[in-house]
Amino acid sequence: MAMDLSEIGKDDIVAQFRRHDTDTGSPEVQIALLTSRIQQLTRHLQQHRKDHHSRRGLLKLVGQRRRLLRYLRNEDITRYRELVKTLGLRG
Repeated sequence: MAMDLSEIGKDDIVAQFRRHDTDTGSPEVQIALLTSRIQQLTRHLQQHRKDHHSRRGLLKLVGQRRRLLRYLRNEDITRYRELVKTLGLRG
């Protein structure tokens, strides 16, 4: 199992969440990419329970996503709510 997001998977996520044609860095795109990576690491840690280095990386990613979500919520609550609903977060 590859630990990094494949280029194809990353491109699909960017295409789904971008706000315009050349958008790769909006909060929505960043949060979606982090969510995908978090899900991958979560699956990895279910099989490799003692992999503490990956666990630390997972916690860092979760914190980064939390900060981006807080930023988006403060900037535009409707975009925040739509993204949370689409990604299935806060459940």
